[in-house]
Amino acid sequence: MARRKPKGTRQSAVAKQKFSSAERSSLYASREAAKVLRTVLRGDADRRAATSIKSLVFSHSVRNKRATFALVCQTLKHLDVIKQVLEIADVLNSKWKRQEPLVYIICYDILFGKDPLLIGDAEKFLMRRKDAFVSSLATLLVRKKVETVDELLGLSQPNVPLKPRYVRVNTLKMDVDSAVQELGKLYKVQKDETVPDLLVMPPGSDLHAHHLVKNGRIFLQGKGSAMVAAALQPEPSWEVIDACSAPGNKTINLAALMKGQGKIIACELNEERVKRLEQTIKLSGATNIEVVHGDFLGLNPEDPSFAKVRAILLDPSCSGSGTISDRLDHLLPSHSAVYDSIRLHKLAVFQKKALAHALSFPQVERVVYSTCSIHQIENEDVVSSVLPLASSLGFELATPFPQWQRRGLPVCEGSEHLLRMDPEEDKEGFFIALFTKTNKLDDLESSEVSERECRRRRKQCHPFLWPKVFFRAWNGQMR
Repeated sequence: MARRKPKGTRQSAVAKQKFSSAERSSLYASREAAKVLRTVLRGDADRRAATSIKSLVFSHSVRNKRATFALVCQTLKHLDVIKQVLEIADVLNSKWKRQEPLVYIICYDILFGKDPLLIGDAEKFLMRRKDAFVSSLATLLVRKKVETVDELLGLSQPNVPLKPRYVRVNTLKMDVDSAVQELGKLYKVQKDETVPDLLVMPPGSDLHAHHLVKNGRIFLQGKGSAMVAAALQPEPSWEVIDACSAPGNKTINLAALMKGQGKIIACELNEERVKRLEQTIKLSGATNIEVVHGDFLGLNPEDPSFAKVRAILLDPSCSGSGTISDRLDHLLPSHSAVYDSIRLHKLAVFQKKALAHALSFPQVERVVYSTCSIHQIENEDVVSSVLPLASSLGFELATPFPQWQRRGLPVCEGSEHLLRMDPEEDKEGFFIALFTKTNKLDDLESSEVSERECRRRRKQCHPFLWPKVFFRAWNGQMR
């Protein structure tokens, strides 16, 4: 007597068979997009975005990267409209309100894209209410006194300038001329005038799936970011600290500039960002990088293990106000032209502390401080606050990229040495300050100035040495 298969098993098998590959792909894409969107919205609500939208979408765990990226960006672009439509329609029960990111993704398709395939419970539930959504959208247009959805979007979305696609050649794996030849098969390619290993291509050049990106021979990196490591100019034999390392583009840039020699100590406090940092290092092929999962502020400058450190790159947490088009932050609900002054102040306090700490390593000769911010409080004001300490320890401001025209705001001593990139002129905002050690401190120390006296000077010029535990927790919150 033949055994009958359980009814549930048979139904599951039938249900599985009736989905075509296209239907399964659509289902996975919407769920992947919803997962990314949930992470983005949570980070934005807490002001603790762990990484950019692009980084989340182009992680290894996302299968259909291009479709997911497009769906997330378009949903975010229309999110304010979608939320208002859902509020007017008032059709969501508590079950679906708990799955809001997925609802937003599907509603975008219903209202502005292609009708989703009826292959999931959420799709079926929302498609049955399509007429209510369309009616609610029409009501919203009347309320806002506009005629089209584009006009509606224009009320909340800023104009973002197009910028070229920059690519840094990973010279640990490939030479610049070979990269130019290979990329030139698809796009017009030029060598950047400022950074030797940087290539420039037309806006919108899509290289995320290119084999040179996937095998780590080139990295998609903005010009400002690439200028930071180049400004430090580390020698191949040096030991260098990258104080706030993840996601790692500047770290592996340092490794390439050092020709894979010397040693780079890459500090990162956030556990998830450490994983991303390690992935970036592995992809680059760099073997001279030691990852430290911990707080840079917790490193003791007088520890013998840091006695050979000659340079420090400090690119700390900042507002990111200069790179909103790269990070796509202009799509986030919290974005506005008015920045949170309290958050800026907290960031600046942390930045001052971190920069003072970097300057206090005895054998360090060069320190680069950089931000992707346009705000004076995070840039010139931070530099100005540590100048007395820097001078007492034998540092002075130097001029990175002397041919660069845009310099610091004239609000502090030495502003002519500071470097700024302008969001309008350069399509992104960046700030770089370079401190170099003069011979003055060496002369003093050769005259038997004790280490105890040097420590006294550091504390005298920068007295607010707050407990490390507090800063360790705070630094994690700022990332």
